[in-house]
Amino acid sequence: MHRTRQPLPVWFWAAYLVTTQTPGMSALQFQRQLGIKRYETAFLILHKLRVAMVRPERDRIGAEWPVEVDETYVGGATQGEGRGRHHKTLVVGMVEVMPRKKALGPDPNLSTGQRPQHQGGHGRGFIAGRLRLQVVPDRKQETLEPMVLANVQKEAEVRTDGWTGYNNLHKLGYKHIAVPIRGDQVKTDQHLPMIHIVFGNLDAWLLGTHHGVSSAHLQGYLNEFVFRFNRRFWPMVGFENVLKIAVQMESLTEQNFYKTARTPMEKGKPALTG
Repeated sequence: MHRTRQPLPVWFWAAYLVTTQTPGMSALQFQRQLGIKRYETAFLILHKLRVAMVRPERDRIGAEWPVEVDETYVGGATQGEGRGRHHKTLVVGMVEVMPRKKALGPDPNLSTGQRPQHQGGHGRGFIAGRLRLQVVPDRKQETLEPMVLANVQKEAEVRTDGWTGYNNLHKLGYKHIAVPIRGDQVKTDQHLPMIHIVFGNLDAWLLGTHHGVSSAHLQGYLNEFVFRFNRRFWPMVGFENVLKIAVQMESLTEQNFYKTARTPMEKGKPALTG
């Protein structure tokens, strides 16, 4: 909000809407709802808020519960570029697997007497806990291991498929359980059910709310998805949280935003809608 040309209430409305609306909001919806003249302005406001959805000193997950880790490709064919041309982005996901009953416990962020909203569930007495999603350039061991180290608590139980990029996790202090899956849906459902439910929800959200996004800005959308997912039991806490994080962040100018976001592949091409 530093040196912003937009009225302060616009920023507060943006923070409120993006953190409390269940499916989130596209920049076009946000522009129309608040009467912002330029689409680019609405787009930039929302992405600045997405930067503020990651706590600088957030905890590593897995201190209490096992963590499922896997990768997925996000994106698809680009219209008008011919058959076989795809711009997919690799994303690594890490999610806790926690007992369902633990999701019903009290939350210190809520006032006395408040209760979580209904959280649904995936059966078998377990539910997805905290989530991390990160864009990565490849599936090499030297890429995946630092991702796990940065996001998962040492000594945690880490469940993966048989991909060799995770082979040394046990040497890094993790209890590593690997099961070769190789496209077997039954094994996937048994060994890595939560992270694949997350990936399915992510794809549906990106297509349903934002109608696809560019790889240059994908991490911002992942930040929003993770922020909302990790607070889905306590949705009203999100608005307060994003304001607290925002005051700790360095200001992001429009010039710096587009300079750091645009990839060589996209130079000279218009960014897709957010």
